[in-house]
Amino acid sequence: MAACGFVVSSADHFHFNTAECRRLRVDDIIAHLTCVSLSLSCLPLPLLPGGYEVHAGGGGGVARAAGVNGTGPSKLVDPLEDLLPGVGTYEDFNTIDWVREKSKDRDRHREITNKSRRSTVDLLISVSDAFSGWLLMLLVGLMSGALAGGIDIAAHWLTDMKEGVCLIGFWFNHEHCCWNSNETTFQERDRCPQWQSWAELITGTPEGAFAYIVNYLMYIFWALLFAFLAVALVRAFAPYACGSGIPEIKTILSGFIIRGYLGKWTLIIKTITLVLAVSSGLSLGKEGPLVHVACCCANILCHLFTKYRKNEAKRREVLSAAAAVGVSVAFGAPIGGVLFSLEEVSYYFPLKTLWRSFFAALVAAFTLRSINPFGNSRLVLFYVEFHAPWHLVELAPFILLGIFGGLWGALFIRANIAWCRRRKTTRLGHYAVTEVLVVAAVTALLAFPNSYTRMSGAELISELFNDCSLLDSSQLCGYKQVRRLADRPAGEGLYTALWQLALALVFKILITVITFGMKVPSGLFIPSMAVGAIAGRLLGVGMEQLAYYHHDWFIFKGWCETKGSKPEMFRLNPLGGGVTRMTVSLVVIMFELTGGLEYIVPLMAATMTSKWVADAFGREGIYEAHIRLNGYPFLEPKEEFDHSSLAVDVMRPRRSDPALAMLTQEGMTVGEVEALVESTRYSGFPVVVSQESQRLVGFVLRRDLLISIDNARKRQDGVVSASQVVFTEHVPPHAADGPPPLRLRGIMDLSPFTVTDHTPMDITVDIFRKLGLRQCLVTHNGKLLGIITKKDILKHMAHIANRDPDSILFN
Repeated sequence: MAACGFVVSSADHFHFNTAECRRLRVDDIIAHLTCVSLSLSCLPLPLLPGGYEVHAGGGGGVARAAGVNGTGPSKLVDPLEDLLPGVGTYEDFNTIDWVREKSKDRDRHREITNKSRRSTVDLLISVSDAFSGWLLMLLVGLMSGALAGGIDIAAHWLTDMKEGVCLIGFWFNHEHCCWNSNETTFQERDRCPQWQSWAELITGTPEGAFAYIVNYLMYIFWALLFAFLAVALVRAFAPYACGSGIPEIKTILSGFIIRGYLGKWTLIIKTITLVLAVSSGLSLGKEGPLVHVACCCANILCHLFTKYRKNEAKRREVLSAAAAVGVSVAFGAPIGGVLFSLEEVSYYFPLKTLWRSFFAALVAAFTLRSINPFGNSRLVLFYVEFHAPWHLVELAPFILLGIFGGLWGALFIRANIAWCRRRKTTRLGHYAVTEVLVVAAVTALLAFPNSYTRMSGAELISELFNDCSLLDSSQLCGYKQVRRLADRPAGEGLYTALWQLALALVFKILITVITFGMKVPSGLFIPSMAVGAIAGRLLGVGMEQLAYYHHDWFIFKGWCETKGSKPEMFRLNPLGGGVTRMTVSLVVIMFELTGGLEYIVPLMAATMTSKWVADAFGREGIYEAHIRLNGYPFLEPKEEFDHSSLAVDVMRPRRSDPALAMLTQEGMTVGEVEALVESTRYSGFPVVVSQESQRLVGFVLRRDLLISIDNARKRQDGVVSASQVVFTEHVPPHAADGPPPLRLRGIMDLSPFTVTDHTPMDITVDIFRKLGLRQCLVTHNGKLLGIITKKDILKHMAHIANRDPDSILFN
């Protein structure tokens, strides 16, 4: 009998030195390897008529059955040893498995850490892996800041183009065109020979009825052109570029997959159409869409780094930081951006994401400041500094504004959702282009006669933030001439401005309800702030005049003696607390906008009052309402579950449903598995010991199952429909003349989350929320009873709340 020897290849595979020496006992091989490793005198390995092929790769020695009658080895397919392309990935409109993704990342990190001790190269790889997260944050901040600066400059230019053009360079906006002019006056600082209105260019005169009509028509023409280009580009190239984007980003951050929503085409079209939509004069802002733009940048840059490209959970950490970047460049508020991401959009926010979010927001704000898009060395057009101290009596008007904000927020959510539902369920949704053009035409037609609605939202807020001085020419500063600034009786100009502001308030409230949700990029922050600023200015002037004419009243005595009443103090009140239900992040954003701490307490009081009043009519914010309207499977972390149902009441199958589709760990053929998969639409299947015992073994995803079977048919000879599919650790014996079995244990989750049939549903819901589960199996004494998915929970909660359970559209 010939002796057999081993040769170790570079792939850590053991090969035999003769063709006849391939059929060996596993015990003999292990004994021989141990003997050789100890440098002892070893007996030759005996030849046997049976046979195994030995592989040392894949984390240990694995013995595999050889071919029949020694004609050659029959390789057994095992996805665990050779990870197949596509295994572990997810289909569109499915939820990721947070537990599996985090486990994959821990295994990857553990492997890199262990390898780093072997050589200098592996150590450098470990260091670069640790640094890659910070480098990615740097790139996201730079790219988002640069895009935000370009959007601000382009939007400012196109907005001014509706009213005229610069003769020395059409690419200059109104302010830059008159910057170096020596012919401007203090009263008419915006007029200079270099800038001409369309009436001046066409008729040669800026005054008169005909000139007014020409400017009116040109304003409507440009508004319609910009709106048409925006909606046409969205429909033709990137349908996901419409809307705010924040409801979808919240859903994606919770683990949902929406392919293409954060892709390169969405980024390009969103950036272009955001400029056009804002410039058209529609009642919308660019702040919400900037969050979408920043998340698109982050998603695209994630593909440069392996650990973020191949892990959906890690990628969502980057997207959480990108949401902070979007708010940072929108308001020049990096701290507020981080808090916004934490409070409003993020589902999973570990401590390291907090640090990286802050760093990325800092980089983005610095980049935007370097570009200086508004030419005022500020990050926003409506930055304000107001450091006058506030008096205790002023808390009452702030609380009144909070009540108004809460009422308007609740009314806006209900009206906007009703309009959007009508758009989705009627033929109105089939005419998106027509709807945008009609709304743009109505907006331009009604906005032009009123100077406060004609200007952009950011310019309106900037005007309302204006501190009146003795030489100020603004209509809002139309007081009677007095010697002291504290004594300010209202003049004719101020009364005219107040009437215009009151009309602008009604117009903004009504038109924003219809505008938000159309098929163009649309944000809600600026319209909400504009409504709040108008209401605040009106209330501020009213309080000022009341104090002036009744300064002998007890409540005004101490106030008027220390300082004069100023209406600007109330302009800072945001209505976002009623619309979005944000509190902490909203106050910090407003604090960063004002640049001072003086009004933190009144702002907190107004914001909390606004939230409390709005919550009295419903605890759902505008973004959560749109998530529910679109049927996304989003499990709201803030929503309480107080129903006394059990897991057995929610699980599938119900009594009237077909039996639960499941796989057995052995005994099923490839053809039977494929038939089961084809006859159902489930995303995964539990694996049990047998149909009789139904003792749970694990869980396998539909996508992984299909990919593994398809790959085995292509790569392995002999795998046919009659081949046995096994999920066991050891391959059972099979007929010598039969096809080789297909071992799929490697794609099976051996530790699926389970609850008993008597587990309260409030505990089950908390498990789903905190662990980000996509499904949970229900057992009784170890026997499988059913399955609960996130969609089942959402349908159950909708049923409890008397909503349509079938409104949850996606798995």
